[in-house]
Amino acid sequence: MLQLNPPLPLNTPKGEGFAHFLIDDGLEHDLYWVVMITATGEIWQFANKLVRGQKNITAGRLEPTPIRVEPHERK
Repeated sequence: MLQLNPPLPLNTPKGEGFAHFLIDDGLEHDLYWVVMITATGEIWQFANKLVRGQKNITAGRLEPTPIRVEPHERK
């Protein structure tokens, strides 16, 4: 587990938020991001494929790829 300092702004299926921790369970597992959702204050854990860096003009990230949530991944 790695505490991110500063937290990273991410887009998630639950909305925009800031990742505060990154969990790496090893070679054969996804990375998991622990994100505090800005609008609600909820804290969720998302697999790497379910997060995107937020729009950042300076970094050249103008339109992050949309997040596709498969029906079996919905809660």
